[in-house]
Amino acid sequence: MVYLQHPNCGCSQRSNLMRAVVQRVSRAKVSVDGEVAGEIGVGLLVLLGVRRTDREADAAYLAEKVSGLRIFEDERGKMNRSVQDAGGSVLAVSQFTLYGDVRHGKRPSFDEAAPPEQARRLYEFFVERLKANGLRCETGRFQEMMRVELVNEGPVTIMLDSAKEF
Repeated sequence: MVYLQHPNCGCSQRSNLMRAVVQRVSRAKVSVDGEVAGEIGVGLLVLLGVRRTDREADAAYLAEKVSGLRIFEDERGKMNRSVQDAGGSVLAVSQFTLYGDVRHGKRPSFDEAAPPEQARRLYEFFVERLKANGLRCETGRFQEMMRVELVNEGPVTIMLDSAKEF
């Protein structure tokens, strides 16, 4: 694992930064060429971005965080229940565009995104960890043009990363 010096505070931070955008949904599905590849009812849609420096530990951390994320309402209307507590499922979709960098222009650079072989391996590891945590997990199709449909409840959208920056 590589640590970098943060330019603004002098503190150290990990260079690994697997990203996930997590949305609480009443339903979601992903289709490829008009065919449904994965579909869930109540649960979480997770868009997962893998960086070239990411390792299995990053995927394991995010899978654990997603599994236990308490963003479903309890009987008092408080966000206090996990997806498993709510009887929900996960739809996990690989999305390298989470590493689109537009700091130096208007056309995104994807240089920080992991190469396909590495991204696929870590995405599949993430999905397997979710399943090992007892969650039903549907997926999109890796490296395919996908159509993702969802109904975001709340709306509730949470951004996670394995370096705990947000």
